Amino acid sequence: MSVFLFVVPPLTGHVNPAVGVAARLSARGHRVAWVCADPALVRRLAGADAEVFACAGPVPGAGGAVRPPDLRGAEALKFLWEGYLLPLADAMAPGVRAAAEQVHPDVVVADQQAFAGALVAERLGLPWATSATTSAEFTGAYDGLPKVAEWLRGSLAGLRTRTGDPSGTADPRFSPHLLLIFSTPELIGPQAPLAPHIHYVGPSVAGRPAGPGFPWERLDQGRAKVLVTLGTANADVGGRFLAECRTALRERADRVQAVIADPGGLLAAPPGDKDVLVFPSVPQLPLLERMDAVVCHAGHNTVCEALWHGVPLVVAPIRDDQPLVAGQVVDAGAGVRVRFGRVRAAQLGAALDTVLTDPAHRAAAARIRTAFRAAGGARAAAAHLEHLADLAAESR
Repeated sequence: MSVFLFVVPPLTGHVNPAVGVAARLSARGHRVAWVCADPALVRRLAGADAEVFACAGPVPGAGGAVRPPDLRGAEALKFLWEGYLLPLADAMAPGVRAAAEQVHPDVVVADQQAFAGALVAERLGLPWATSATTSAEFTGAYDGLPKVAEWLRGSLAGLRTRTGDPSGTADPRFSPHLLLIFSTPELIGPQAPLAPHIHYVGPSVAGRPAGPGFPWERLDQGRAKVLVTLGTANADVGGRFLAECRTALRERADRVQAVIADPGGLLAAPPGDKDVLVFPSVPQLPLLERMDAVVCHAGHNTVCEALWHGVPLVVAPIRDDQPLVAGQVVDAGAGVRVRFGRVRAAQLGAALDTVLTDPAHRAAAARIRTAFRAAGGARAAAAHLEHLADLAAESR
């Protein structure tokens, strides 16, 4: 038996991919523990019996971690790093170290945005793997921004001085031991890096607890079906966009039925509506099996889960890595991009008509689905982690 310590930020989209991998490792007899600033989130996603160590750190939506909803572009990127990721790493580090010293992991599995996991592992001399839950860092995110790239290097160097091994050289976003990327080059494109320690495992869509109940009988088998979702972190900015989506979809109700995820309660849902079904949450994975298109914010998890099912997309990126992921979708031919802040119902409707009727988009989505499923997902990721643990045991 090996011991694996997963270090994750308190973000659903970063915990979810790790859940299936952890479940595979547990099923194979290994001990799995977690460190997170929001233990309740991990237990909700990984199961109530998950072994979770608490650490400090800003939780999105809580005091001090509220991002102004109108931030976009460079300002949003600045807030992400200065206002969240770097403070999160500093706050998490003591708790991560305490957990590591208690459970004695053979391998630390550090989310790419939970820098404390990588740096504490480095300081303790432990092998660590990167869990790359977004592919944005592999498509030249900072190309053309040399001052930003230099500032990031300096910020990460300062973080290493405080929490890692000052003599270390590895970028905490990219493990030199094992880099697990939950995507494939078929989506990332020609810039996807290649090296013996880099493994493209595709989406991890297994091992999650059952989601909320859903009235499956309300789905109309005679119409195309479209899921509209802005993920779990955008309820504060989505009102106008969701309303435009609803309008566009009602205009196509003769041939399209919509399911809209509305966690913020921004849309009024008439009782008994058969054309636009609005819910505060939906069981996304099983629902995608029945969808013909997805309209979303280009969040990496949502995009990859849609393409895992071969479903083409209309993407409306809001901030952070979403513009880069949206670019991957469009470049791969698997969807159409619209402008989140300005798009109107007519443009949304035209984009939807395109992905629903143009066979090229569906063919591209099917090609990526084939690549994703061949990559192995959670099963392959768990096998690579076991191999790293075996190598570590041999070297002791």
